[in-house]
Amino acid sequence: MARTRASDFEEKQHSLLLTAANVFATQGMEKASMSQIALEANVSKSLLYHYYPSKDALIFAIIRGHLEEVDAALAGAKDEALPLRDQLELLVMTVLDAYKGADDQHKVQLNAGPALSDEQKADITKIERRIVKHFSSVLGRMHPQLDKPERPLLMPVTMSLFGMMNWVYMWFRDGGKISREDYARLATTLILEGVKGVR
Repeated sequence: MARTRASDFEEKQHSLLLTAANVFATQGMEKASMSQIALEANVSKSLLYHYYPSKDALIFAIIRGHLEEVDAALAGAKDEALPLRDQLELLVMTVLDAYKGADDQHKVQLNAGPALSDEQKADITKIERRIVKHFSSVLGRMHPQLDKPERPLLMPVTMSLFGMMNWVYMWFRDGGKISREDYARLATTLILEGVKGVR
């Protein structure tokens, strides 16, 4: 007979993912162990294995959960009534908001490639492509000339914007002189002004 889930299963699962992400981010993928994660999470090792059968499964769950949250936030932020520039800035702000408090998950995502199987990587790639599509769709409508077959610049421009957003955790501090809103405007302006020089 299958074991039924406790009513707080998802809450415990989420808490374990946050703790594990912190251990992986601070100790590194190779050094971090399931025993150490269980200790930090204040749960038994057997309970941790009940939720996640291996370290690789745990790493995959951290990345997948983080990306799904970002994708869902972007889908919910769409507002076709806004001017295209404002739509783009809103998407940038949504990502920056989604990254708030998620530095550990973000570090795991950036560094965990070798720990994932080909199947897991393919699953992650599907979500990443959905996330990127939110941005490339708006940029493509703003500057259709970026998507010409003879000079396809839409994806390089889109990924350059992600380069700015994905590394913001390295230097940005809440409460500093630049707010997330300030940086969302800055990143949007840099991309759109830069497009003028390459189109």
